[in-house]
Amino acid sequence: MDIRKNIGTILFLLLSVIAQGQKEYRLVWSDEFDMDGRPSKDWTFERGFVRNQELQWYQPQNAFVKDGCLVIEGRQEHRPNPDYETGNGDWRRNREYIEFTSSSLTTRLSRQFLYGRFEVRAKIPVASGSWPAIWLLGNKWEWPLNGEIDMLEYYIKDGRPSILANACWGASERWHAIWDSVVTPFTHYTEKDPDWANKFHIWRMDWDKDFIRLYLDDELLNEIDLKQTFNGGYNGNTENPFSNNVPGFKHYILLNLAIGANGGEPDISQFPLRYYIDYVRVYE
Repeated sequence: MDIRKNIGTILFLLLSVIAQGQKEYRLVWSDEFDMDGRPSKDWTFERGFVRNQELQWYQPQNAFVKDGCLVIEGRQEHRPNPDYETGNGDWRRNREYIEFTSSSLTTRLSRQFLYGRFEVRAKIPVASGSWPAIWLLGNKWEWPLNGEIDMLEYYIKDGRPSILANACWGASERWHAIWDSVVTPFTHYTEKDPDWANKFHIWRMDWDKDFIRLYLDDELLNEIDLKQTFNGGYNGNTENPFSNNVPGFKHYILLNLAIGANGGEPDISQFPLRYYIDYVRVYE
């Protein structure tokens, strides 16, 4: 355990009612990642090949807490795909081998939220092939009717490394999304600070019934007007996945490190990739 961080955490918790921007927030949940070992039981894991035809196989053993941080490690590993079936049309089953592994953690079974301030302090990998993310999904309906909020995505966009701040919701066709996305070239940060990638930064979301505002180190990246985010009617769903009164509807947090796909061709010389999360804090 990092004693200095533990003292800082205690002081932080004692001062967990804060006032900013004319709005008062109260800490309702956090993970400070103070105890080395496995992540807390608030987190569960996605497993296997999951989405976007990414290269990594998700498994719990690539995530661990050490020295006051959650570490998600992307590794190059070669082994048989246990779900492989010759001739299967599903990409998850027609890959004979696993070439990369990583972890994806979610609070889906433990902590869900509607509105508030969300803060994550993290240091992200930026080598070619990296696709780190901090995001939320709704707990009802299939994607994208459930709504997706991306506090952070880092990947190759239009041929250049970029940081994205997004939300999406359902269109009129199944699995088609309407996006409100802001893409910031990574050079926006590195021209100001060439050592940016070696430092921790704070991603923040302020979310109320009217707007979602996404920040990086207090710089506003995207402001999403929730009057514009109603689902487009697929399967009769015209709900707003970010501002509604549907009983039990909330969003849960995901932290993951994907490899390949939007992340680009992996640079093997940079492996293992390491994504460090110092804390996750939620205020209401």
